[in-house]
Amino acid sequence: MTEINKIQDEIIEEFEAYDDFMDRYAYIIELGAMLSPMPDALKSPDNKIDGCQSRVWIDGSLTDDGTMRLQADSDSSIVKGLIALLVRVLDGQRPADVAAAELYFIDRIGLHDHLSPSRSNGLLAMIKRIKALAIAYQAIQAK
Repeated sequence: MTEINKIQDEIIEEFEAYDDFMDRYAYIIELGAMLSPMPDALKSPDNKIDGCQSRVWIDGSLTDDGTMRLQADSDSSIVKGLIALLVRVLDGQRPADVAAAELYFIDRIGLHDHLSPSRSNGLLAMIKRIKALAIAYQAIQAK
């Protein structure tokens, strides 16, 4: 899990460059704009995240090397940026590491203090979905 923590530490360091949270929001939006496009075929009801104010989709797959591949999208630029952060931290990681990950970067960059309650709930729903995928992939790997 050290790779996940290394990526989280890099994100924390990047956000330390911004004193004002509006600048952090702008950076989050910029990260969302750089997120790899999600194919429309994956924007299905099965991949839609309930509990989000905006429309959000997260798809996961298990690769041949035993790591998770995540794709995501949203119709909200802020939420898309939040997803980009989660994908950056968790994409390409082993399911066991994703399932066990403590995503401390969220608090350390001030997201919980500055997101609206509905966006915070949506962020938690996104994390819950990714961790559920990781647990399902762990079960597949255990067979």
